[in-house]
Amino acid sequence: MISVQDLHMGYGESRVLSGISLRFPAGRLTSLIGPNGAGKTTLLMLMARLLEPDRGDILLDGRRVSGIPIGDYARRVATLRQSPGFHLRLTVEELVAFGRFPHSRGALTPSDRRAVDEAIAFLSLEPLRRAYIDELSGGQRQMAFLAMTVAQQTDCLLLDEPLNNLDMAHAVRIMRALRELCDHHGRTVVLVVHDINFAARYSDHIVALKQGALHCAGPVQDVVTRERLRALYEIDVDIVHGARGPLCDYFNSAGDGQ
Repeated sequence: MISVQDLHMGYGESRVLSGISLRFPAGRLTSLIGPNGAGKTTLLMLMARLLEPDRGDILLDGRRVSGIPIGDYARRVATLRQSPGFHLRLTVEELVAFGRFPHSRGALTPSDRRAVDEAIAFLSLEPLRRAYIDELSGGQRQMAFLAMTVAQQTDCLLLDEPLNNLDMAHAVRIMRALRELCDHHGRTVVLVVHDINFAARYSDHIVALKQGALHCAGPVQDVVTRERLRALYEIDVDIVHGARGPLCDYFNSAGDGQ
């Protein structure tokens, strides 16, 4: 389990996170939600050890991550940033193989190759295995980067806005894949997501941040309420409860004058 205790982070005089303490349930999917500038990506990057907090601790199974060698951490926690910085001309297979670097250091073993094959199959990318990344659509490219992260075979995946700029079909495919990772493979997934309905439909747990502070956190039914979302986003929201969970209507709510 990943947890954070009294995290503080800022840039100069600007406070980005203030006193964040949370536990992220193991084997579950947690969505980080909140307005722009709430500190969601900063929190994720601190957990990924890509930023250092000004104060506070990040713990992995009760151990401070600052005391875990970075190579060991990379075999436990995988991170997919919003704009992965790959500028090499790689095929899908070559990209996915990068996910094995913490294990193989570039010299792929038969076990590494099996992990690559499994990740490609898991994301249904076999027809694109030898396609070049720069020739793929945005959705296909994001699926390939996710496959790279899956191939890392870590206990935990940290994903920064994996649905950004995707069409509905690819967004659904990614969320279903993440759901399967939790339900059938025991992985822990933490992602930043802006679409509250994707968070409500696919998450087990939601963390809401506002202005660098914890607004609320808990199971979907505890967070996705009209009162809490209205306070979080400062707009009126109607919640429709259906067989597949709550649906948030923020287009025709009572506060828009219609």
